[in-house]
Amino acid sequence: MAATPSSREEFVYMAKLAEQAERYEEMVEFMEKVSTTKEESRGNEDHVSVIRDYRSKIEGELSNICDGILKLLDSRLIPSASSGDSKVFYLKMKGDYHRYLAEFKTGAERKDAAESTLSAYKSAQDIANAELPPTHPIRLGLALNFSVFYYEILNSPDRACNLAKQAFDEAIAELDTLGEESYKDSTLIMQLLRDNLTLWTSDMQDDGADEIKEAAPKNDEQQ
Repeated sequence: MAATPSSREEFVYMAKLAEQAERYEEMVEFMEKVSTTKEESRGNEDHVSVIRDYRSKIEGELSNICDGILKLLDSRLIPSASSGDSKVFYLKMKGDYHRYLAEFKTGAERKDAAESTLSAYKSAQDIANAELPPTHPIRLGLALNFSVFYYEILNSPDRACNLAKQAFDEAIAELDTLGEESYKDSTLIMQLLRDNLTLWTSDMQDDGADEIKEAAPKNDEQQ
């Protein structure tokens, strides 16, 4: 099949999109098509439809992957979990995969994914608080991901910061009880919690400063 005048440009553009999405096998396929397509000059072209189609393809694949894992968690892994750490681990995973869906879904689908995420994380949190020590890496990992959910999906920086800070402070208070086998994992997650806290509080302060700067001209105009 002969290439259209815009084929080479589209293949180059698709290769760039594939690289950004870290889908390297597809990037190679597009670059191979570039190498076999004659050079044609058509100037700049609107790639909005190309981006939309490629995004739809990736989102469809992600939905299928997440749905498959969530079915496995609900049907087998969560019901068969017996220990506290395994229950928290699988419920956290359930929340994680619903959160992944909420990151790109829209409308009612996004709302459903967010509600499912919140429900799974809260169930995991109840068990973690009752059965796992504050320094346990699974409990800390849950707090990390739960706080990210509050910040990025629910747009609730206050809740995100409160949850992250509480988890960090509780772990610090019992750091001397941490065993060697989990010390590295736990301290790494604690560092991530602290990094997020630093970033989020800085962003909140910047937003507050911007609001003051935006309000000042309006006040001046009224005087």
